[in-house]
Amino acid sequence: MTTAGPGERLPPALRTEALEQLLTERGLIDPKVMDGIITEYETNVGPLNGAKVVARAWTDPEYRDRLLRDGTAAIRELGFSGPQGEHIVVVENTPTTHHVVVCTLCSCYPWPVLGLPPSWYKDPAYRARVVREPRRVLAEMGLELDDDVRITVHDSTSEVRWLVLPERPAGAGHLSEEELVPLITRDAMVGVAKVTAP
Repeated sequence: MTTAGPGERLPPALRTEALEQLLTERGLIDPKVMDGIITEYETNVGPLNGAKVVARAWTDPEYRDRLLRDGTAAIRELGFSGPQGEHIVVVENTPTTHHVVVCTLCSCYPWPVLGLPPSWYKDPAYRARVVREPRRVLAEMGLELDDDVRITVHDSTSEVRWLVLPERPAGAGHLSEEELVPLITRDAMVGVAKVTAP
């Protein structure tokens, strides 16, 4: 096991590995169970679920209305629920308003529709800066917004998690719900990117 010198901290990945090893040695966790949980969130519970929600909202106006009115219930209609998804509020990006999500305290995140949070979402720099200077942070992440687009930052908490309904891209109007799903990214549903047409 790698050790750090006095006053040094191991990188997060090494700290996680060391903690897992310690918990395994003491019989507190089963590595096979942990691997199963990780696989579940990477494959079955992840951004694909959120993409299905967005694609349905883009192709079914009644579902879109239900989603914006009661995100948790509308998401549950598609079979997506569980821990970290007890109360999800959905906000819609438009040509004049752009929503972006952060968790300033830790990394609260709607796992049932977005899977595991990306490392940048948990990074203290993102958590602090996107609140103070969202336009600049988004530009650094590759999303340039016009000056007349109003940016709203939503702070996820243990009580309320947020999901962004991105704008449907121009040129994708002819695509079916199934064809739209692969276009929709996790980053677009957090609000740090837009969905682009194929």
